[in-house]
This record gives sequence, structure tokens and C-alpha cells, in this order.
Amino acid sequence: MSGTIGLDDPTVFNRTSLYNLALGVGANGLGTNTYEGWMWPDLVGNIRIDQAWGLFQVSGAVHHVGASYNVLGAGGLPVAGATALTDSVLSGHPESKVGGSVLVALQIKNIPTGPGDDIKMDASWAKGDTKNVISTSAASPSFLMLGGVPGQFGSNGSLGFGPTTDGVFLPTNVAFGGLFGDGSIHLTEAYGFRGAFNHNWDPYWATSLYGGIGFVRYDGTAKAEYCAAYGLTVPGRNVTYSCDPNYDVAQIGQVTRWTPVKNLTFSAETMWTHLHTAFSGFATFTPGAPQPIQTWTYKNQDTLSLNVRVQRNF
Repeated sequence: MSGTIGLDDPTVFNRTSLYNLALGVGANGLGTNTYEGWMWPDLVGNIRIDQAWGLFQVSGAVHHVGASYNVLGAGGLPVAGATALTDSVLSGHPESKVGGSVLVALQIKNIPTGPGDDIKMDASWAKGDTKNVISTSAASPSFLMLGGVPGQFGSNGSLGFGPTTDGVFLPTNVAFGGLFGDGSIHLTEAYGFRGAFNHNWDPYWATSLYGGIGFVRYDGTAKAEYCAAYGLTVPGRNVTYSCDPNYDVAQIGQVTRWTPVKNLTFSAETMWTHLHTAFSGFATFTPGAPQPIQTWTYKNQDTLSLNVRVQRNF
């Protein structure tokens, strides 16, 4: 049984984006990241039990979410009363908030399917610390999938996207479609589950089956402010399409490995990914180069990928 506590620099890996919605939202659902500089480190810790039967672990993190200034000069949308004097420092910034995340993990060994086989699973939850649920090497692991392009199963002219953030805010002196921002950071909530089963056929061959699902959720005010900004970019909101930044992403796959000699492994992996968008309807716009301006339909998207790999460890 062991316990760990530590301090992490959050700026490299532990942040997704914090959107200042006054700077607009693109047609692909992405906003502008306005995280402030480093203020204090993430406080992280875990309690872990390792036994012959497997492992059980509970982990947690406390994460600071703070924004830079409400008005960032010429790069933003026009703001009533904004001048060179009120831009940036003098415009103020929203009050910082404290987010965090929790993960519970379990590994079961010595199962009846064979020596060395095991089952792993974990469940995670975060508020304002989304990277600990939706985790990739990218600074902000958002999703954009277009139907009809190679590898995508969605119909031509369809798309789905998922904006991944630690939070969003709209300054109080900004109004989109009659909606004034409340000036507060609204932390994004996320939760998910992952699991895997590994089977060793013999000392040289092994197969793993794995899957996971993640959910990203914005509160009511965050949705309203986000959609008001998105509606300025893509016309037709509440007429031809409905806006909702919430999304789910699920994956399931298998990887088979052959290790003919120590430290040399050949592997083949297939993975299916499903993106569920809460947007519906259609609009005319471009999601970005090189895609044309045309009518796009908001739909769930699916893709299948294949990866073949040779790994030599020295």
C-alpha cells in the first residue's frame, strides 16, 4: 500500500483551453485560449494498493483555472466603449476558479483465461480539469470529423465536432444577440470510463481488447454564451440548426502483438471511433481550409483506423 502527493506544473500538459467568447467561436467550434500565466501548481495525489490479485488506486488533482484580460485589443470582436486605454490590463479579468479531477482504477490479475492475462478499468470525473478525462498529446484535445472524406463513414456534407475546454467566459460588457455575458468562468464538466482485457496466447503472441467513452458537458449559462458567439460566425442558429456544445466520444479496438525475440514487437491495431454531437440541423459555411463553403449537416460521425507498428527497444 502506498500514497503519493506532489506538485505538477500545469502549463505543459494539464490544461485544455479556456475560451474568452468575446474573441469569437469558429465554424469548427473552436474558440481562443486565454489561460493566464502560471499562478500555482496542481496539487496531485493518489492512494494505491498492489497485491498479487491486482491493483486498486484512487487519484485526485486540484487545478487552478484563471483567465487573462477581458479585452485583448484588435484581435477581438468589437466591444462597446473599448479603447486603447481600456484594452488588456485595465479591462480586468474574471475571478479565478478552482477545478479538479478524480480517478478510480482497478486491475485484476490471475484470471482463468491464462497466465499473465489481466483486466484493467478506470472511471474519471473532472470539473475545470478536463485533460484528466479527455486526454491526448494535443494542447486542447477537441474533435472535428467530416463525413464523406477518406476513412470517415458519415454522409457527404456532414460534420460533427466536440469543443474541449476547462471553461468558458463572456465579459459583462459584451452582448451577442441581446445576451450579455455574466463575466464569470463556467467550468466544463467531463466524465468517462475505460477498460481493457489482455490475453496471452503463448509466450510470443498477445491480444488486447479495449474501449472507452467520455462525456463533456457545459452548464446552461456556458451553453447560451457559447452558442451566441457561434451564431455570429455561422448564421441560422435556432432557424436551420440548433446549437449545443455538449458531446460524447467513444472508442473500441483491439491490438495483437507478436514478440519473436526479447525487445522486438510487431503489432497490428484496429480502432473504431464514434463522435456524438448535440448539434442538429444544417447551415451554410466552411469549417476551414481546404473545405468549401457549402451546406453542412450536423450529424454523429464514425471512423475506423488501422495501425501497423514495429518497435525495437534498446
